[in-house]
Amino acid sequence: MIPEAQWLLERERRSRRQGSGLSEAALIGSWRLERIWSKGSLRPAAFGAALLRGLAARLQLAPDHGEEGGETMRMVNSVRLGALELRFDGVGRLQGRRPLLVFSFDRLRLLLGGRVLIERALPPPDPLRRPFFALIAANLPGPGEPDPATGTSQGWLAARGRGGGLALWRLEAGEETK
Repeated sequence: MIPEAQWLLERERRSRRQGSGLSEAALIGSWRLERIWSKGSLRPAAFGAALLRGLAARLQLAPDHGEEGGETMRMVNSVRLGALELRFDGVGRLQGRRPLLVFSFDRLRLLLGGRVLIERALPPPDPLRRPFFALIAANLPGPGEPDPATGTSQGWLAARGRGGGLALWRLEAGEETK
């Protein structure tokens, strides 16, 4: 069982007032896109979500031990069709009390069976228009510990994007015991 829009909207109101309490450590993992809601809608965008699930849309977050400085994470946003994968690589960082996961992608890659077909550097975004996810809530129970609110022990993450849409990801199998 995963949360519905109404429940997530209530959690979003609470996170705006009190913060979500999510830390970088809670975000580390491979997240598979499960549902999306258009701005202002309580009904999931069934076609868009089904298409993105069919393309194995995934958000991967890992600690960044590079030279970026500060508390950053490596990010990969990707879709896959068979052996063909389109991926955007970059960095993100938590900012503010809520917090926001502010990110930018610096590299685009097209891979076939793990081999790079095309690789391009991407220009940095305008600092005032950087994309972000406003983190709302997550379910990160330990093994066998269901979330009291949803009754599920599967990990999930909910956030609102810069464009106003709401997204819900599920933690991929094997990532629950990071």
